[in-house]
Amino acid sequence: MNQIIHPTAIIHPKAQFSKNVSVGPYSVIGPNVEIGNNTVIHSHVVIDGYTKIGIDNQIHPFSVIGSNPQHLKFSGEITKLIIGNNNIIREHVTIHPGTDVGTKKTIIGDNGFFMVGCHVAHDCIVGDNVVFVNNAVIGGHVEISDFVYLGGHSAIHQFCRIGKHAIIGAGTTIDGDVIPFTSVVGSRGFLSGLNLVGLKRRSFSKDEIKTLRNVYRLLFAPEGTFNERLSEVKESYSSNLLIKEILNFLSNNSNRPLVHPKTDKFQ
Repeated sequence: MNQIIHPTAIIHPKAQFSKNVSVGPYSVIGPNVEIGNNTVIHSHVVIDGYTKIGIDNQIHPFSVIGSNPQHLKFSGEITKLIIGNNNIIREHVTIHPGTDVGTKKTIIGDNGFFMVGCHVAHDCIVGDNVVFVNNAVIGGHVEISDFVYLGGHSAIHQFCRIGKHAIIGAGTTIDGDVIPFTSVVGSRGFLSGLNLVGLKRRSFSKDEIKTLRNVYRLLFAPEGTFNERLSEVKESYSSNLLIKEILNFLSNNSNRPLVHPKTDKFQ
C-alpha cells in the first residue's frame, strides 16, 4: 500500500485508507473517515465525522475537517462531508458536514485552493476550481459555483449563491445572490462589473466578453423594472450558452435577494 503513517498519528482502526496515503505527526483520524489515493495529511490535522476525501488532496497542519457543525439544532445525527480530488487545504481551515435541517451533507468539488483560516459551514455546496483566499468564510447552506474566487477576509451570508466565474473582493460581505461572471466589491458588497481579469485568464473571447457586458448593462440599466429588463434579455439572448448560465441562475429559487450595482455606472 506504500502508506506513510507517522507513529504519533492516532488513527481509528475502522478508518479506510486507499493507496499511498500519508499521515503526519500528531494527526487524528476518526472511525468513519475514508481517504483516497495519494492524499497527504500533514501534521496536527483532525479529520472526523462521516467524511469521505478523494484522491491527490493535501491537508495542512491544524486544519479540522468533518467535526460537528456549528449549529444549535445539531444533536449528533449522522450527516456527511464529501471532498473531491486534488484540493489544497492550507493551515487552520475548518470544513463542517451537513445537518438534518439542511441537505445532510456538505460537498466540496475538485481542484480547490483553500488558504489559511478559511471556513466552509454546514450544508454547503462548493464547486470545482475555486479559490478561497486567507480567512474567507461561508455560512451554512451557501452554494459556491465553479471558478469562484473569494478574496481574503470575505464573508458569505447563509443561503447565498455565488455564480460561476464570479470574484468577491477582499473584505467584502455578501448578503445576497451574485450572478455569474461578475465582480463584487465593498464592505457591503455591490456589483462593480464583470470579472474581466478572471474571464481573460480563462480564455473567454472578446466577443463573449462583449456579449456578457451588454447583458450586464441591460439587466442593471436604470430604466424600467428588473423583471422587464430580464424579459428583454431572454428575448434577445436566450440561445446564447453563456447567457443561459445567467438565466438559469436567476430562474432558480433563492432565499436571498440579488446583489445589484451601487451606482448607475456600468463596466
